[in-house]
Amino acid sequence: MITGELKSQVDAVWNAFANGGIANPLEVIEQVTYLLFIKRLDDLQTVKEKKANTLKREVEDPIFGPDQQDFRWSRFKNLEAGKMFATVADGVFPFIKTFSGDETTYAAFMKEARLSIPTAGLLTKVVDLIDQIPMEDRDTKGDVYEYMLGKIASAGRNGQFRTPRHIIKMMVEMVAPKPTDLVCDPACGTGGFLVAVNEYLRDHHKEIFQDKSLTQHFYNKLFNGFDFDNTMLRIGSMNMMLHGIDNPNIRYKDSLAEEHSGDESRYSLILANPPFAGSLDADITAKDLQKVVKTKKTELLFLALFLKLLKTGGRAAVIVPDGVLFGSSNAHKSLRQMLVEEQKLDGIISMPSGVFKPYAGVSTAVLLFTKTNSGGTDSVWFYNMKADGLSLDDKRTELDTTKHANNNLPDILARWHNRVAEAERSRTDQSFLVPKSEIAANNYDLSINRYKEVVYDEVEHGSPQEILSELENLENEIQADLKALGTMIR
Repeated sequence: MITGELKSQVDAVWNAFANGGIANPLEVIEQVTYLLFIKRLDDLQTVKEKKANTLKREVEDPIFGPDQQDFRWSRFKNLEAGKMFATVADGVFPFIKTFSGDETTYAAFMKEARLSIPTAGLLTKVVDLIDQIPMEDRDTKGDVYEYMLGKIASAGRNGQFRTPRHIIKMMVEMVAPKPTDLVCDPACGTGGFLVAVNEYLRDHHKEIFQDKSLTQHFYNKLFNGFDFDNTMLRIGSMNMMLHGIDNPNIRYKDSLAEEHSGDESRYSLILANPPFAGSLDADITAKDLQKVVKTKKTELLFLALFLKLLKTGGRAAVIVPDGVLFGSSNAHKSLRQMLVEEQKLDGIISMPSGVFKPYAGVSTAVLLFTKTNSGGTDSVWFYNMKADGLSLDDKRTELDTTKHANNNLPDILARWHNRVAEAERSRTDQSFLVPKSEIAANNYDLSINRYKEVVYDEVEHGSPQEILSELENLENEIQADLKALGTMIR
């Protein structure tokens, strides 16, 4: 998290765009993404040049040719406003559109880059502000970009809204990614889940960077994401790059509308919070998903997709709307039965509706399961999350997270990793285990309210005569006070 002067510097960039007539958060982030990409190319060229000077040889695979030196950030940032604007609009942007010296995913998405900064004055100001932000350190670069992404304060198209970073972190820690995993987010958006996996592996598996094969896998194969919004693909690719992953497999794909022959049973870990946009036209829905569950509802189709994409033994942590847990349609019931009987349903975390404010007030849950195709569910772990460390209103202000009542996330992680002990917990507790037989007997209803027990405190009331007497005494006191007040004001 960024604070102090660095936060003020990023806010200044954001305010410059707003004052310059660009108020759409996605457009601001997209333009900043382009500029950061351009700056990144210059940084890479500088590294190549330093290496060449040290070895006293020609620059290997230069990004900028002899006639393209004016397109470098370090050159045009010093130009006067009009000249800079012309150079960036007529030179730099055409250059990155046709840029082919770097075959990474973000280079491919930058081919559709379009400069929408309207004036030379605004461009000059933004370039100067970005240039002052210290972004040499990978962690700082990532935090700066995450802070900007956090400024997206309205739901996107097709039911998209950004998953809070602390919820993502919790889910990643629960599934504990391994260096050999193939991770996929089929609705990756800005890449939040993939970024969190990257950070988790860097913190917990230092051996990745001491083993050549693991290093190659980490940089070129481990991270995979799909989305059908090109703007999100560009932003997500840049987010990954700024967190130290230059070549993730992030690509355009309408996950629910295409066959998955190339990706079926490929991934060992899926993390996702897909958009839930109601119902889809059956004509554009992938036929292989319809074979898993006959429905038009996107939330159920995405669950079918996750099962298709996972290899046997693969695990998933995904966010679903509450309706998936207790919906009464045949599709809802059959999919829940499939998770319980044919796969291994590990856990369900019921989250309060305020978690996704200010984007939406929907009630959601985290599903955690393992694809086995041979059953394996003995009991399901339920947790009733009541607080996530932030207020559950539109402001989402930080609370005192040392108190359990304000933040259940540490407790969730501790109990998840010691689920065997949960068998002793009462159904009145915040978490407990429910045997598969009981879930089956309840028509595979997965709502925590179906299984938890509520203890009501006994309240003793006086007799009707005593209550009436108390009311009469109160009425007499009120009348006496009114009479005294009347005497005082006469």
